[in-house]
Amino acid sequence: MTTAGEIMHRGAQWIPAHETLDRAAQLMRELNVGALPISDENERLCGILTDRDIVVGCVAVGHDPARITAGEMAKGTPRWIDADADVGEVLHEMQEHQIRRLPVIRDKRLVGMISEADLARHLAKDQIASWAESVYATTAMH
Repeated sequence: MTTAGEIMHRGAQWIPAHETLDRAAQLMRELNVGALPISDENERLCGILTDRDIVVGCVAVGHDPARITAGEMAKGTPRWIDADADVGEVLHEMQEHQIRRLPVIRDKRLVGMISEADLARHLAKDQIASWAESVYATTAMH
């Protein structure tokens, strides 16, 4: 059984909800990532911030990324997976909620993230094809 902890990339970091989007963008650049989990004051997941969120939800509408916080951009119910979860559960969670990045938690702590690239490196071609079809088919219509 392959687990979430085995396919995730390690070294994921939170962006605290009170941090501004310009700081989030700097952290994304430093970590070479396109998304950061957002944490509340108790280091609990309260959302995910993507580079696209910053561009489309802030900059493109004329807001100042130095004045908008990551927490203000957090929307919906954050999804995550336990590090010991089977890769089938990872795929189900990502397909069911049409998400492309999934934080990995162990003992209530962020230990990694699973992205499309992680799936591509660790899954069989038929698993990737099925996942991509289910995640992208509906989102392409929006």
